[in-house]
Amino acid sequence: MLRITQLKLPVEHTQEQLEKKLLRAAHIKENELKTYTVRKRSLDARKKPELYYVYTIDFSTTNEERALRLSKGKLQKAAEKPYHAPAHGTEPLLGKPIVIGSGPAGLFCAYMLAVEGYCPLVIERGAPVRERRGDVEKFWETGVLDTTSNVQFGEGGAGTFSDGKLNTLVKDPVGRNRFVLETFVKFGAPEDILWEQKPHIGTDILINVVEAMRNEIIRLGGEFRFHSKVTDILPEENCVVVNDDEKIKTGAAVFAVGHSARDTFQMLYDRGISMEAKSFAVGVRVEHPQQMIDETAYGRTDRSGLPAAAYKLTEKLDNGRGVYTFCMCPGGYVVNASSEQGYLAVNGMSYHDRAGENANSAVIVTVTKEDYGSDHALAGVHFQRSLEKRAWEEGKGMIPVQRFEDFCAGRMSSGFGTVVPKMKGGYAFGNVRSIFPAELAASLEQGMRGMDKKIRGFAGADVLLSGVESRTSSPVRILRGEAFTGSVPWLYPCGEGAGYAGGITSAAMDGLKVAEAVIRRYTAV
Repeated sequence: MLRITQLKLPVEHTQEQLEKKLLRAAHIKENELKTYTVRKRSLDARKKPELYYVYTIDFSTTNEERALRLSKGKLQKAAEKPYHAPAHGTEPLLGKPIVIGSGPAGLFCAYMLAVEGYCPLVIERGAPVRERRGDVEKFWETGVLDTTSNVQFGEGGAGTFSDGKLNTLVKDPVGRNRFVLETFVKFGAPEDILWEQKPHIGTDILINVVEAMRNEIIRLGGEFRFHSKVTDILPEENCVVVNDDEKIKTGAAVFAVGHSARDTFQMLYDRGISMEAKSFAVGVRVEHPQQMIDETAYGRTDRSGLPAAAYKLTEKLDNGRGVYTFCMCPGGYVVNASSEQGYLAVNGMSYHDRAGENANSAVIVTVTKEDYGSDHALAGVHFQRSLEKRAWEEGKGMIPVQRFEDFCAGRMSSGFGTVVPKMKGGYAFGNVRSIFPAELAASLEQGMRGMDKKIRGFAGADVLLSGVESRTSSPVRILRGEAFTGSVPWLYPCGEGAGYAGGITSAAMDGLKVAEAVIRRYTAV
């Protein structure tokens, strides 16, 4: 198999044009081309409105050596190493391995363990994904929150009710990233996530994928228990306690609990599990017309054949803080992502078609231990809660919304301008600025004004801000060593909640890493 890069064609090209370009660039004839696969596709918008797709393609031909010789260095051998699990260990495993949490980290950990014959038990505090969807939609419609089944908790994790973005910056020499994407496709995700530069699935499709993965884990001998919360651990007895009364012995308990499992963090802290506070970021959701973002990105009013445009912006401020956009949702919705009564958090979500009128993104500012004034391992959790409490009060239980002009002035908005909110969940005018300490609020304002120089209108008067975006990542890190175990030798911290990932793909990859650690140590059940 050979690989060719930098095949550039206008975005309006046909498949036939792509094949002809491949043949010319590879110096081969049509009858010499056996197969080809798109490996990567990215958009080149440097000369907008002239837009191009740039391809990397793997192909096979009847005479690879001749093609390599004629290409004069333009072709390379496609030698990608396929991912595989490690050899099984020899230590007997006490009971089944337990995976606590069924977000991407827990789900992929359980999947790999099941494939390798370890028959994992998955314990999830929330509901199965379809039941969970009903609970979430009921909350958005009525404001009645189920604290165990919501945007944060339940099968699929917090990423299920998001844009389903799958890009990651994690280095991947052993092929975990590709395996994650291929697994998603195997269970129903669109095939283009394998080659698009910025792959995404969308909430509507993710629900089906998550359910299909669960069914396969069960077919392979795994077990799922929903509405089951690990409320305690007994370190000396190798036990987890479920729903306050049931003890389950295990030699390996993977804690993939997600970034919002604050009660679990507290329980582990009380049990002496080593953890520390870590830096994270907080901020607001901003909404702009998607058409404005498209025109900036593409330099044209008609984006036929092109996806809803995305952006990624950063600003370094004079006070040393970084302000940046995060979890950008083209054609999406701002959603009420609360998980505790009396506290309010927001997130962004898109369906697969990204067909909504507004683009939304988090604009967030970094916070550190100095902001919450303590070295306590759970100080970041308390800081998040303080912001969420203010957000709940500002919106009287609904999402507080404010025009950017009014945010800068520190006054409540009295009406909408050119941007109308597209939200899942009730909203009300509130003073979003007052949610934050003064320096953080000023940093958000300054950061958005800087971003306006890159996207004209980004800091327009009518741009909508809502808050609070507080669940960008875990505020704690549960410490683990080279064997991936924590301060209790049978406890395996895993994924975003444990502080080792950020986003669907990196969390799934960390789930694989932890599964590998269990496999290397123990024999299969």
